[in-house]
Amino acid sequence: MSLNKVMIIGNLGRDPEMRYTPGGQAVTQFTVAVNRNYKGQDGAWQEETEWFRVVAWAQLAERSAEHLRKGMKVYIEGRLQTRQWEDQQGQKRYTTELIANQVTNLDRRPREEGAEAAPFPGDSRPTGATISPIRRSEAAGPDDAPSDIDDLPF
Repeated sequence: MSLNKVMIIGNLGRDPEMRYTPGGQAVTQFTVAVNRNYKGQDGAWQEETEWFRVVAWAQLAERSAEHLRKGMKVYIEGRLQTRQWEDQQGQKRYTTELIANQVTNLDRRPREEGAEAAPFPGDSRPTGATISPIRRSEAAGPDDAPSDIDDLPF
């Protein structure tokens, strides 16, 4: 048995770029930055950023290109794939990409008062679900939970 499954949450590093293969299939590429905080040997907090190249195909590619923009927070699920090619100088080059099979926009969409938010394709919330943003005053400290915990997006 084998398994190749990747799940990341991060922010888009650039706007998605969509192209079509000679056969007419849509393919979209974008990058996602995933941050990790940890305490270093000196006890000071450190931040590390890992960049993922993400590739989406077909309808997922079209929806991603239409709905995602640089800076948005996203959840990506898929598999890792490494490609090899030769550059113009004849050197072998490699790249590892996350081939997406699920893309979910985690950003809260601004909306007018009383209007329903339009769900992003692939969003797991039911259509018409409303989520109130958590204000800083509602979650002031790490021990203070927001008063309406059911409104969290996860």
